[in-house]
Amino acid sequence: MSGCNSLLIAGCGDVGTRLGLRMAAQGWRVMGMRRNVAALPAVIEPLAGDLHADACPPDWPQGPLDYLLYCAAATEHDEAGYRAAYVDGLRRVLSWLAQHGQRPRRILFASSSGVYGQQDGEWVDEDSPAEAQSFSAVIMREAERVALDCGLPATTVRLTGLYGPGREWLLGQVRGGYRVSETPPLYGNRIHVDDAAGLFATLLQADAAGVPLADCYLGVDDEPAPLHEVVSWLREQLGVSHWSDEQRVRRAGSKRCSNARARALGWAPQYPSYREGYAAILAER
Repeated sequence: MSGCNSLLIAGCGDVGTRLGLRMAAQGWRVMGMRRNVAALPAVIEPLAGDLHADACPPDWPQGPLDYLLYCAAATEHDEAGYRAAYVDGLRRVLSWLAQHGQRPRRILFASSSGVYGQQDGEWVDEDSPAEAQSFSAVIMREAERVALDCGLPATTVRLTGLYGPGREWLLGQVRGGYRVSETPPLYGNRIHVDDAAGLFATLLQADAAGVPLADCYLGVDDEPAPLHEVVSWLREQLGVSHWSDEQRVRRAGSKRCSNARARALGWAPQYPSYREGYAAILAER
């Protein structure tokens, strides 16, 4: 497969696998690193490895690597779990690259829009202050700095709320009569897992074609929406008429994230709003 671009996806889960399938279909060599590689499709070369272990995976690929996507997910949702997944794991992978003399053309780091602490429904872009003070936000910003300061070209992608097949928490809540306050509106941001994979693909293709990339992109659909509006629409689709006695809102913050920078690069979401995305999920049920 000489002459093609190579991509290593460290933490090759749902989004990484969807990206790997896209890039393999375009002739890229794709390697997926995860602890259990049995779930990987055949077109993604398996690399069994543990981001929590210091030892470099014995089957670490030889030869040059063109691109790295670090796309880990915390298995423990506490401060230690976040640090292990996002900061320590990234440092290990960067160390393994250095051990093998590999200098990818660019590193992509899957980050989170949770780094923004805006509360009042403001529009947010990549240049907005990212000053949320939760431990997860502080650690994610630290991990972004590890990527951006590693001495290799790097881009962080701040993904908003991922949803799609198998990520249906909100559907379950709505079926249970999920009640959300309407005033003030609690704005939420989301991106379908296929569109997140598509954004990473757009960035990789652009960089491979010599298009200059920024150091940060927001991954979000076209239509941030008040949570009560999303819930109302889903209630109608699901035929739910009852309400729970409790108001259950699991997250803090209210902001509207802009995808203008990603769109300017040529990316466009297949599911421009929650309506198209959830309609596709419900149609498969």
